[in-house]
Amino acid sequence: MPMLGAVLTPHPPVLLPEVGKGEEKKISATERAMCEAARAAAAWKPDVLIVASPHTIMYGDYFHIAPGDGAVGDMAAFGAPEVRVEARYDAQLRDEIVRRAAEEGLDAGTLGERDPALDHGVLIPLRYLRSAGVDCPVVRMGLSGFPPLAHYRLGRCVKEAVETLGRRAVFVASGDLSHKLRKDGPYGFAPEGPVFDEAVTEAMRAGDFLRFLTMEQSLCDRAAECGMGSFRIMAGALDGLAVEPRLLSHEGTFGVGYAVALFAVTGRDEKRRYAAACEEIFRERLAKRREHEYAWVRLARLSLETFVLTGRHLDPLPEGLPAPLTGKPSGTFVSLHLGGQLRGCIGTLEPIGDTLAEEIARNAVSAGTQDPRFPPIGVEELGELEYSVDVLGAYEPVSSPDELDPARYGVVVTSGGRQGVLLPDLDGVDTVEEQLSIARRKAGIREGEPCSIQRFEVVRHI
Repeated sequence: MPMLGAVLTPHPPVLLPEVGKGEEKKISATERAMCEAARAAAAWKPDVLIVASPHTIMYGDYFHIAPGDGAVGDMAAFGAPEVRVEARYDAQLRDEIVRRAAEEGLDAGTLGERDPALDHGVLIPLRYLRSAGVDCPVVRMGLSGFPPLAHYRLGRCVKEAVETLGRRAVFVASGDLSHKLRKDGPYGFAPEGPVFDEAVTEAMRAGDFLRFLTMEQSLCDRAAECGMGSFRIMAGALDGLAVEPRLLSHEGTFGVGYAVALFAVTGRDEKRRYAAACEEIFRERLAKRREHEYAWVRLARLSLETFVLTGRHLDPLPEGLPAPLTGKPSGTFVSLHLGGQLRGCIGTLEPIGDTLAEEIARNAVSAGTQDPRFPPIGVEELGELEYSVDVLGAYEPVSSPDELDPARYGVVVTSGGRQGVLLPDLDGVDTVEEQLSIARRKAGIREGEPCSIQRFEVVRHI
């Protein structure tokens, strides 16, 4: 069995004495666990490390795998340029992974490298592994905006490539847990933070990789985690293998969750193939949502499905629609999610159609086919899409950010001919500052540049 096991590791710069300057002593349990995990990996005598990091180059629609023969990284960005790590790349294994990903229909490869330097999500675990005597080549990969199962499938490609080439491989899943564990932490507090950390560390302790794949995306987003993509690729890399799970440590001293875990492969186990079970859970969730689907959402779904399957718009609209849908139109946004990830969102601030139903039907098709951030929705995705419809209320001018509340109000920021819109109650947008900053970026309005602000409320149908 060429897959020897996996190390799940955090990457806090403060852990390094050159950066922490004494603060690292406050997370000494993490330090001891990192050393123990590195020694265990060294004892496995790997030929190669496959490292996944959320800070390696990331695209919404592509898995980036580092090209070239190798790379160097340092901690200059954290005030410690003397901390430097080099890595040689296993080009043959990388190419085999890319080839298998293509066969699997995954968009993955070596294109789009913006910075070849090792990021700290790779450098920090590598430093511990190097200190323990692990000096083998590396395959380095980033995450993507694809759904959980796509990450799992990429991990399976890793496993198959390793087996084909006969490598003795260890997977290194780099990622921190919630960044919102404490009010005095750098990212503040969210109630979902501790809930997420408890759930994910219990999954680590039990070796329950299915839970990595099926954890509600809203919980992950509100907890502001950064490691789940790495953990999901790791789960795929250990597909069908029996493991001995060991959660070595978990700390949240600085308001960010740091967990260290080991998964030593002990044999094969066909019950630990999770793709089918994951798909079934997602189907059950979707079916449950559709049982209680509002007419607003049903209309959006029917409109997009009709267009994707026939190339024609829904005309005429269904009979028997509720009175609000056939009455006065309003600005409307339709959002699409796939596997918990945004898959499209298009809307109108001011209505174009004669009725609200026409507005929803038009925007549903646009969200699925014209959002420039995503390719058009394919037929194979229709059965797994989740829809939400936001009907906008009247706009009110805002004279001060104190009049905003990202949980209640959406915002429109305007400067000249540029305009940015952000809906309310979005996962991961918890402060007025975050809301305004994102809306400005969408409009291309620089921080500090004068702009007008309006707020609006919505009625959200899911």
